[in-house]
Amino acid sequence: MVSVRSGLGPSPPDGEGYVLTQEHPWPESHAEQTDVLPVVHARRQMPADAQQPPAPGGGEQAEGKGKRSGARKAGIIAGAAVGVLALLYGIDLLVSQGSVPRGVTVAGIDLGGEDRDAAEQRLRDEIEPRLTQPVQVRAGAVEQTLDPRSAGLSLDWSGTLDQAGDQPLSPFTRISSFFTHREVGVVTEAEPNQLKTAMGELRGQLERDPVEGGIRFEEATPIPVDPVQGQKLDVEAATQTVLDHWASGSLNLPVNITPVKTTPEGVRAAFDEVAVPAVAAPVLVKGEGKDVQFEPAEIGRSLVFEPGENGALNSRVDNAKVIEALGPKLKETEIEGKDAEIVFTGGSPTVQPSEDGKAVKWDPSLAPLMDVLKRPDAREIVAQYEMKPAKVTTDAANQLGIKEVIGEFTTKGFAADSGTNIRVVAEKVDGAIVKPGDTFSLNGFTGPRGTAQGYVEAGVISDGAPGREVGGGISQFATTLYNASYFAAMKDAGHKEHSYYISRYPAAREATVFQDGGGNSVIDLKFANDSETGVAIQTIWSPSSITVKLWGTKRYEVESVPGGQTAQTPPQEKDGPAENCKPSEGSPGFTTSDTRVLRDAKSGAEVRREPRTVKYNPQPKIRCPEPAATP
Repeated sequence: MVSVRSGLGPSPPDGEGYVLTQEHPWPESHAEQTDVLPVVHARRQMPADAQQPPAPGGGEQAEGKGKRSGARKAGIIAGAAVGVLALLYGIDLLVSQGSVPRGVTVAGIDLGGEDRDAAEQRLRDEIEPRLTQPVQVRAGAVEQTLDPRSAGLSLDWSGTLDQAGDQPLSPFTRISSFFTHREVGVVTEAEPNQLKTAMGELRGQLERDPVEGGIRFEEATPIPVDPVQGQKLDVEAATQTVLDHWASGSLNLPVNITPVKTTPEGVRAAFDEVAVPAVAAPVLVKGEGKDVQFEPAEIGRSLVFEPGENGALNSRVDNAKVIEALGPKLKETEIEGKDAEIVFTGGSPTVQPSEDGKAVKWDPSLAPLMDVLKRPDAREIVAQYEMKPAKVTTDAANQLGIKEVIGEFTTKGFAADSGTNIRVVAEKVDGAIVKPGDTFSLNGFTGPRGTAQGYVEAGVISDGAPGREVGGGISQFATTLYNASYFAAMKDAGHKEHSYYISRYPAAREATVFQDGGGNSVIDLKFANDSETGVAIQTIWSPSSITVKLWGTKRYEVESVPGGQTAQTPPQEKDGPAENCKPSEGSPGFTTSDTRVLRDAKSGAEVRREPRTVKYNPQPKIRCPEPAATP
């Protein structure tokens, strides 16, 4: 209980007055709150001159008495003001019991001062119609919508009002509520899985990777591309924002920004200082015996812009793009070199002479190009050339010691389409030279084997069943080449047998090769020339056979010692394809071996033995579906 003493108004004319004592039960907590109003007591106040006789001193005493009287009046006024405020506080607290606290808003709707039933009904009237409408969502610079039904969202009306809380007891809070608003949000009921899925979809729509500033070209027209910061949705915080405020119909979701290095100013500087002048006119390229133009559209395709320091956009020339544009134009100013080759005329090897070449030396030729592109005039560069000696010169070929057959092998029997592929690959390999210490790779030497190179679709074995692929039949050439290198005593540098045994090839002494659809090597055949002399490959094709001979200087006599078959495995039945099915009886799998014996060609003494063990899978028995009955 706090007692406040205050003076009320001027003294009566007769000098008498009243002192009011205000006893005010001030609520210190919600538990102590009462409906008791301030109690005011009055008692008689005697005139000041009746309470004490005039003191000696005349004017000084009168002045002191005046000061005390002024202070007393100020106290009375202050006490009266406090009393009035206390009275108003009590009345406000009394009349607002059971209603929503003043200044409270839900989803932007002011509910302060309304009783709960009326507030809930108002919420339903104003919010419920929009609860099924798409919620506008903004995250950074990206806008999307959220379907509350798909997200499993609904509103808990009673819980939402509970969030507003009870009437505040603090007089300061109650006074400030006349001038402020407090948004309490909504209480949402959500189906967890639906909400998680919806937020995942929203994340994919709102997030974006950063885009650095740059310059792109439409033919010869440069177009600046301003940088755009990337953003990642803060999913946890965004989910809570949706739960709290989705009923408002519009949300701002939190994102984490991924900065970029460039600035719009840096882009504009590169655009004005580099891109625009670069394509303003062609560049003259002076070659030996011919000048060519580097056109603006080609210039645009060759320029590269990259982030630099302090927001700048740096520029450079992509030499590969320039060569792609200018190379064909300057081709006739170059001389194509040619390695010495071994050609087989009259059944014996002959050296076809080499030729040195001359080619544009691109890097020094293009070194001044970036500076030239910035000029309004004198836009020209001079092509520089360099000699390209043959990798295999005529003298080197004559000294390779290619003089006799050191290994050969022949296979027979192939379909016409397979024969076409065998002929194409044989022509490609014929005359190839393997220098001392070099390794020959069949896939590497031929490159891709597709229709563009003259290969056709032919039969293959795929997963134990017959099939067709472009380049089918090449494995027969690989087996023939492998055996020729085997008997030439070349060092095996990597090969793989077929998964299933093919009866026309020697067991454990055959090879397969394979490229994927892009012409990349998957299974290769390689052998190394570990002799001191060179080796040349000769191929002889006919419609019914393929022969491969390796020429060089003979070191060894080679013998093949086959092993027996062990661990035989019977074939399993397997359904064939629905279309173009070809039944087969299959064949058993087994394990076998082969040993290569090398003997010195002059003395006949055995040098070494090289055993190899191979396991073949059983080739399944293919069953084809019964043909549909004819009605």
